[in-house]
Amino acid sequence: MTSDFTYYTPTKIVFGKGAECQVGLLIKEEHCKKVLVHYGSASAKKSGLLDRITDSLTKEGIGFVTLGGVVPNPRLSKVQEGIDLCKEEGVDFILAVGGGSVIDSAKAIGYGLFHGGDVWDFYSQKRTITGCYPIGSVLTIAAAGSEMSDSSVITNEDGNLKRGANSNFSRCKFAVMNPELTYTLPPFQTMSGAVDIMMHTMERYFLISDTMHLTDELAESLLRTVVHFALVLKDNPQDYDGRANLMWASSLSHNGLMGAGNSARGDWAPHQMEHEMGGMFDVAHGAGLAAIWDSWARYVYKNKPARFARLGKAVFDIKQTGDVDKDALCAIEAMHDFFKSIDMPTNFRELGINPTEQQIEEMAVKCTFFNKRTLGNFMVLAKKEIQDIYTLAAK
Repeated sequence: MTSDFTYYTPTKIVFGKGAECQVGLLIKEEHCKKVLVHYGSASAKKSGLLDRITDSLTKEGIGFVTLGGVVPNPRLSKVQEGIDLCKEEGVDFILAVGGGSVIDSAKAIGYGLFHGGDVWDFYSQKRTITGCYPIGSVLTIAAAGSEMSDSSVITNEDGNLKRGANSNFSRCKFAVMNPELTYTLPPFQTMSGAVDIMMHTMERYFLISDTMHLTDELAESLLRTVVHFALVLKDNPQDYDGRANLMWASSLSHNGLMGAGNSARGDWAPHQMEHEMGGMFDVAHGAGLAAIWDSWARYVYKNKPARFARLGKAVFDIKQTGDVDKDALCAIEAMHDFFKSIDMPTNFRELGINPTEQQIEEMAVKCTFFNKRTLGNFMVLAKKEIQDIYTLAAK
């Protein structure tokens, strides 16, 4: 049965070639006067992107200050640096120039500026989010979907804890998307992003509870699109249609559309398990998801094998045999083979990590928030089950 739902997507999308040159006008529409331009690596400078953005701001009479250095699995220390800088400079708008890590860092800065106090309180669930400074984004990586989502994930170096905070207050006022900005991404980042996009949809697709037919059809179409264009981009990284489709899929996968009408918010166990992998080993998020998904799927599929079988038929055109368990395993194998075909890992060894039994237990404990929660909807996972899946991935 279709569930009641509220679908909220307030982010304005400006999509196309040269779209970044509209940033000044977009911020002017927000009636803001000074911007923190927040970014990651030096490539944003070298490519000329930052110059085009700051020129656009200057043209509209908008002041700015810059802060780079955001890394994958964005750090709490950089967030705190950004909060302090914004206070000193009188910033009233935060512009994230980059991918999910930069946008997540910008959201955390926005939370800290609005509330004061220790921003980590919102990620450790000690305080409730009641607002956020306004944020916009110029997307340079198709992956996390943070440009249209309500989520932000930050890593606290004290204890290597990777935690998320969700709030509609942090949704970007606008997201600027020029697919050409992703042309020079290394293949690993492109394909890691493709996995992240797919996982945001699959986390909402693999439910033991009811789903909406139309939403299922949208999810399957998005997954087919990502599979197709990931392979296109493997051969031709500067294929504009491929870059454009992945970029738009990134946003649609994580803005709530892929779960609309479903009776649960999603499963999210693979994501939560990967957070601990990222916190302990600092692995790329999408690659980490690929490395854990196969073991999770093989562990849980018997709870509802028909769901996996449907995915196999809809996404990979696998002919159904009538043996639902066999069809489910064929679907899992097809996803495994796809990840391999785009050079993504399917276990811990391929990911480049080799956790000890003690480290596996530590990740499982942290994943349950020290035995205060379980994970999942497709199968409810407590510490033992999480530890079993980690162990399976480590073989």
